[in-house]
Amino acid sequence: MKFFKTIFLNRNSILVFAVVMGLVLGDYAKYIKDYNVYILAITMTFAMTGLNLFLIKSFKTVAKPFVMGAVLNYLVFGAVLLPLAWLLMPTKELFYGFVVIVAAPPGVAIIPFSYFLKGRVEYAIIALTGAFVASIFVAPLLVNTFAKGEGIQPYDLFITMVQLVVIPLAIAQVLRAKPIFKFVQIIRGKVVDWGFALLIFVAVGMNRQVFFSDLRVLLLVIVTIALATFGLGAVYEMIAKKLKLPADLIVTQNMLSTIKSSGFSVFTALTLFGQEAAIPSAVLAVVVLIYLIYLSLRASKKNIKS
Repeated sequence: MKFFKTIFLNRNSILVFAVVMGLVLGDYAKYIKDYNVYILAITMTFAMTGLNLFLIKSFKTVAKPFVMGAVLNYLVFGAVLLPLAWLLMPTKELFYGFVVIVAAPPGVAIIPFSYFLKGRVEYAIIALTGAFVASIFVAPLLVNTFAKGEGIQPYDLFITMVQLVVIPLAIAQVLRAKPIFKFVQIIRGKVVDWGFALLIFVAVGMNRQVFFSDLRVLLLVIVTIALATFGLGAVYEMIAKKLKLPADLIVTQNMLSTIKSSGFSVFTALTLFGQEAAIPSAVLAVVVLIYLIYLSLRASKKNIKS
């Protein structure tokens, strides 16, 4: 009983469980695939209840973190990931999968992990809001630039971003109203965890033949994503320390430059480019999870020493 309770209530276990189920019961993924847009819309709505737009009372006071969220999450992350993917990916569909990852908004896990890792929580909220707003324009621009010949209309993708970012963000602010928010807080974590888990289950299930048979492709994808998370994170921290930035700021900015929404990129890659393009996003979910666990263990070690 304790084992099942751990699986169903622990975020890390839920995502690992989704990957395992995708590998074991992947044939059933096709039955969920058509509902991905609804799953993502609900998940994004609950995830974005962590973003408080009322913090942005005056844009002047929040301009720097608002812009830095977009710069770190798209420009810095993209400058590392896209050249690696261009060099290493054997098919254009896999490369497009990485374009979608860069175009995706940051992972909302940055907010709670900023708290756990003693980063700047308010900075994280404002920076994530900036990155989410930027994604409405960045995603169509990136996809149009790198996948121009695929017949995807930037306007259609812009509308999709409005549906999956703007509308959920607006509804999320309504759910933050005091009489409702106390109930939302009770279920928010599980809705988000299981929503993203379902999307990852679909991505892994639709591509499980790659996980079992094409180890070369799988290894190339893992290496590419690991370099853009662990590698970029290490280099960013080294540079930030040399620039003598505050430790709490380094914690949050490091995650802003390395953590992407795997659930969002899974759905977008599947919808725009097909199941092969979703392989990088399925791997991303696992690598990001490992990276967050690594950051947590490292922080715990530091706390014990101090």
